[in-house]
Amino acid sequence: MNAPTRWGTACRAPTCCDILSTTLNYKVAAVDDKSLEMLEFPKIKKILAGYTSFSASRQLALSLQPSSNSAMISQLLKQSAEARHLFTLEPDFSIRGALDVREIAQLAARSKMLEPQALVNIQITLAAARYVRNVLRKLAKELPSLWEITDHIVELPSLETEIGRCITPAGEIMDSASAKLGDLRHRLKATRQQLLDRLEAIMRSPRGKRFIQASFIAEREGRYVIPVKSESRKEIKGIVHDISNTGATAFVEPWATVEMGNELRELTIEEKHEVERILLELSTEVGAHEAEISQDVELLAEMDLILAKARYAGKVKATEPLITTGGALRLVNARHPLLKGKAVPLSVEIGQDYSILVITGPNTGGKTVALKTIGLLTLMAQAGMPIPASEESCIPIFDGVFSDIGDEQSIEATLSTFSSHMGNIVRIIGASTEKSLVLLDELGTSTDPNEGAALARAILRHFLSRKTMAVATTHFSDLKIFAHTTPGLRNASLDFDPVTLAPTYHLTMGIPGGSNALAIASQLGLPPEIISAAREMLSRGTQEIEELLRDMMSEKQRMETLRSTLEKETNEAERLRSRLERERKEMKEREHSLLRETRERLAEQADELQRQIRDTAAELKKAKSQESIEQAKKALAAVREQLKSEKWKAEPAREEVPGEAVEERKIAVDDRVWLRDMELWGDVLSLPDSEGQFEVQVGQTRLRLNLDNVEKVMPPTGKALPLSHTVKKDLSPKLRSYELDLRGKRAEEVEPELDSYLNDVSVANFREVRIIHGFGTGVVRQIVRDILASHPLVKSFRPGGKGEGGDGVTVVEL
Repeated sequence: MNAPTRWGTACRAPTCCDILSTTLNYKVAAVDDKSLEMLEFPKIKKILAGYTSFSASRQLALSLQPSSNSAMISQLLKQSAEARHLFTLEPDFSIRGALDVREIAQLAARSKMLEPQALVNIQITLAAARYVRNVLRKLAKELPSLWEITDHIVELPSLETEIGRCITPAGEIMDSASAKLGDLRHRLKATRQQLLDRLEAIMRSPRGKRFIQASFIAEREGRYVIPVKSESRKEIKGIVHDISNTGATAFVEPWATVEMGNELRELTIEEKHEVERILLELSTEVGAHEAEISQDVELLAEMDLILAKARYAGKVKATEPLITTGGALRLVNARHPLLKGKAVPLSVEIGQDYSILVITGPNTGGKTVALKTIGLLTLMAQAGMPIPASEESCIPIFDGVFSDIGDEQSIEATLSTFSSHMGNIVRIIGASTEKSLVLLDELGTSTDPNEGAALARAILRHFLSRKTMAVATTHFSDLKIFAHTTPGLRNASLDFDPVTLAPTYHLTMGIPGGSNALAIASQLGLPPEIISAAREMLSRGTQEIEELLRDMMSEKQRMETLRSTLEKETNEAERLRSRLERERKEMKEREHSLLRETRERLAEQADELQRQIRDTAAELKKAKSQESIEQAKKALAAVREQLKSEKWKAEPAREEVPGEAVEERKIAVDDRVWLRDMELWGDVLSLPDSEGQFEVQVGQTRLRLNLDNVEKVMPPTGKALPLSHTVKKDLSPKLRSYELDLRGKRAEEVEPELDSYLNDVSVANFREVRIIHGFGTGVVRQIVRDILASHPLVKSFRPGGKGEGGDGVTVVEL
């Protein structure tokens, strides 16, 4: 049945308050109080209420009712699961000291002045609401269902702050509540002290000591008085405010202090009026927000109930089952929540191939507990509570859970046990539907066994025809046979130990169980002769059935032992397989790791060898260059020696060169000039630039020189200057660019190409070039810069600047 749309707004999920207010509108109202009592659901509600933190949430817990709205139940269970997760994130989370202040707020809304402590309770509740909302806002993504509730909490920080500013946590109005109150209390304190000092002076005076009964100052009707002996009261002028019970003491206010007392009284009245004004102002503010405060209390109560469910789940190891709109009821390792000590888990499934389960077994074997466990856990789940069972459990939505459990015999109502059972069954048949769950304990008992068995079969056939899911317990052998032979019914039994005949409380599906009444009676102390006589009275068929059931139980136990052994061996084999698989993976990972480490080590060694090769090649080139320079110096010295030899004596030395010296500024292209430092002749190739430098051809070499390093000499008339002798060397340079692009080159190709390029551009008199190596992995860049660092033709180098290619380019100065 669909849920009525009474949630107020469509923007949020229904709250617990909404759920409780609409529960009776669902088909679940068919779960009557009698069935709830039989299944002990009220006890569960009381236990849950014990985990709440304040009266509003406690009332919600005690008012819980099962629902038949699957969406709502699923939402409630989701909230419970999120609350359990919340405690793992925030173990100390709670609603703190929140109180149910709804009635207080309603009084304020009716213009009543609230007491200071009531206002403090309002402040505490507002602070708790703010704390809860702030915590869950931070966890909104992890706990969306809880945030959906607390998002509707209205924070009232101004009211909360104002109450805290005016009233102490103990309920005292602070002096700082208003400037007037602070001034009044200051004057009150000073006036009171003056009055007390004056009274003490009167009592300490010689005259006062004669008529004072005791040395203390008392207060009567708001006036300060001193105790005076009755016989001496006329010796002091004043007002008598009281007489002691014995009549020996009169409490007198001396005339000397009456005016100060009047002033003190006036200040006290003014203080009272100012306090009342402050309280009324705060109360008015509370009344203006009565709706928000009441809503916050309801949301805190709902949140606290969810937290109570989570605390309860942690205590009994409960989980949230899967909720479905149909199908089988499946409980896995379910435990009755009211059983003390270590309960034997119950696993049961109904509704797949059969809709009725018939449970048999020995007396005191746990049949009734199994029945109650199925019913109670179903009610708890449909009330949105986690259940003490594994999370694989699955519960369909029932429109009613009906039970007939226990003995309701009543002498006053002339109600027999059989009549009681039949009355319950009549009620159940009339109220249940095909979507109900029916639980029947000891069906057909308390009457003639034959008639009872026949009646039980007819009742079960009725529920089977309506497809109503039902569970029944019995001792009737006829019902065991009926369940075995009728499609849609199935047997189950509570086991017993075939040796000790003690119950094991373990439910076995598909096999009927024996009652073992004679064995249990024997264990309870019934004389053996009575047991023997009873056994002889049993029919042959009955004895054979009981014997068969015992054999089946022994065989089942043997099979169970075998299954357990096989399961252990399977688990051990699986464990070994997992360990071998894990070790194989670890070996594979170690192998990959070793290969990776080896490759990395080889790569590092290759890089080191490459670097050593570059360094060695650079050193060799450096040594070769030095050797070339030394050879050039020797060649130049040899030329000079030749110039000084007899062969060249006819040629004038520089200072003896015939001709006329001219101004150096008049040097022109194609002029013949003398290089002073080198003592060689050269031909001018270009005019001096702004820095005074120009190019000179000396043999096949071009040089850039300053004007200070040359002299221009004009040859004598009709004669030419002698030609300079040069040492010839093949320096025919290749035509090169100012850039060398090494992108895409392999490491072994970089060094020879860079070295060749540097030689060519040096011979071509390039002053600066760019080496383009790109970014990439940085390997080519590092090789280039390692070579440049030790190359004899390189003066300096730097990374490219902005507009030059950045770190993908190295600029070299030759």
